[in-house]
Amino acid sequence: MTTNEMPLSGLRLGVLGKGGSGKSTATVLLADALLERGYTVLVLDADSTNLGLARALGLARDPDPLLDHFGGMVFSGGLVTCPVDDPTPLPGAEVTLDDLPPRFVGRRDGLVLLVAGKIGDLGPGAGCDGPIAKIARDLVVDDFGPAPVTLVDFKAGFEDSARGALTSLNQAIAVVDPTVAATQMAIHLSRMVTKIRQGAPPATQHLDRVDLVEMAIRRFRESRVEGVVALLNRIGDPSTEAYLRVALDEAGVPVAGTLRKDPSIEKQWLRGDRVGTEALAKDTVAVVDALESAVGEARRLQTA
Repeated sequence: MTTNEMPLSGLRLGVLGKGGSGKSTATVLLADALLERGYTVLVLDADSTNLGLARALGLARDPDPLLDHFGGMVFSGGLVTCPVDDPTPLPGAEVTLDDLPPRFVGRRDGLVLLVAGKIGDLGPGAGCDGPIAKIARDLVVDDFGPAPVTLVDFKAGFEDSARGALTSLNQAIAVVDPTVAATQMAIHLSRMVTKIRQGAPPATQHLDRVDLVEMAIRRFRESRVEGVVALLNRIGDPSTEAYLRVALDEAGVPVAGTLRKDPSIEKQWLRGDRVGTEALAKDTVAVVDALESAVGEARRLQTA
């Protein structure tokens, strides 16, 4: 198939949002919808504390964290530094799946799951997850199928965005549940991406070397991120959906689609089952349609 037929091939989509908004559920549903559409999918679990994504995707086991493969975090005497303190690229971040021992890779037909890292078992004093954000920012997998769609499931909040993780994305997807906090986060995220695209530099006053300052600025200047779209989640009635759409539209944040409220999802996460329902699968197909249309239109305008 051509790029026009598979417009999301090779793109890197980040799933972000406030805690509890449903980022991981959205990641699972998007992965399944993309697979059904014929894409290959790479899911990168970049949430340093949340567990259960492998089972939600229908995999039998959790892959070991790539943090171990890359030498551990600097705060525990390892090799992986925080991108805020050290904006240099992660050594060896461009990998093939053959480079990785099987314990680091989760697979099912058309899908690969990699886990950047978890901090829950690293002990006292190792609670800063900046090195995990660096893996999420820099990891490139070269040999997985025909230009997979990469879905990066980030931790809650803005922290990874401020660390520069947005700069390696093509598109940010802000998951918005029916709360003021989720709505405002999507709006703030959109404003942050706008500033990046306008050339606003990152904070560098803490860096004591000119080359590090120049590298941090260059990474933001060369950012690939095109914009932010909102994905409404846990929507129980038309009036709630309408209210959120108006609020986001007034702030200039386009809505890619809506996932309805479904009580069975919470039970699936509780039991560690594969996540998804037929109704939500239909909702997510519409989201993929919208994402494909947006990318296709952007490419058409670039070549017009």
